[in-house]
Amino acid sequence: MARKKHVEEHENHERWLVSYADFITLLFAFFVVMYSISSVNEGKYRVLSDSMVAAFAAPARSLEPVQVGNLMRSPMQSKTPFDRKKPVIELFHIPLPEHDIRKKLEKKLREDKAKAEREAKEKAAAEKDREDAAAQALADSIEKSMADLVDAGLIKVRRDRRWIEVEIKSSVLFGSGSAELAASSQPVLRKLAKKLAPLNTTIHVEGFTDNIPIDNFEFRSNWELSAARAASVVHLFTRLGVNPERMAAIGYGEYRPIASNDTPQGRSKNRRVVLVILSGADPRISQGVEQLQGDGDVAPPGDTGGT
Repeated sequence: MARKKHVEEHENHERWLVSYADFITLLFAFFVVMYSISSVNEGKYRVLSDSMVAAFAAPARSLEPVQVGNLMRSPMQSKTPFDRKKPVIELFHIPLPEHDIRKKLEKKLREDKAKAEREAKEKAAAEKDREDAAAQALADSIEKSMADLVDAGLIKVRRDRRWIEVEIKSSVLFGSGSAELAASSQPVLRKLAKKLAPLNTTIHVEGFTDNIPIDNFEFRSNWELSAARAASVVHLFTRLGVNPERMAAIGYGEYRPIASNDTPQGRSKNRRVVLVILSGADPRISQGVEQLQGDGDVAPPGDTGGT
């Protein structure tokens, strides 16, 4: 009987691929797990927190569970008891990057807003102080340049932090019962206009009379006479370079006396023109212009309106 021929088995040199494939699979799984835990999802953390709180806070199945021996607590339980009111995320100090960033941004915005408001108030206060100082310097300058009239009692300068009053006797400016400026008034008003033209202030020109009635072809009452005298001064200031948008002509007639009208001296004091120079621009005017612009009621440049 012939002997069976022995077939020699060849060695498999590619067995290492099996181990390599397993290693690659495990490495891929490891990176997948690392990536999943590196991304913080606040919603998922909240769900996890609620689930764990519900599990730990579940009531005992027995109202009186059987206790064997003395009740013992671990050192961790004795030092930091479990707070059921806090979510598990806060108990384990798991940070929430998005939440922290949002809180920091909100805090930064509040700080920037408070800083901007503080700087705006400081700037407004500094501007107000500068305007007050300019007003006081203007009053000093008027008194110095018109010292002869001030000494004669024909001009008075009164000052306050918010305004300056320059009172001029009507005898310096007008004739009796007239609203036409006298020739002798030109030098006085020119000096005032030269000082007022460069300033960005609001100027009220107020006219006053005594109580002696006037009724002629030109003026029906002292109202018209006082208003016309104030308007004459405003027109002259406009021609001398003072911005007309900053001025107003006001007539008070006989109804704001500063002395008794029973004597000629008192009536002379009551016949006067007062320049009220406000510190800075009139806030009512600027606010009204801004409101009209917002409502679209301001006529565009070149549109004169009217017929």
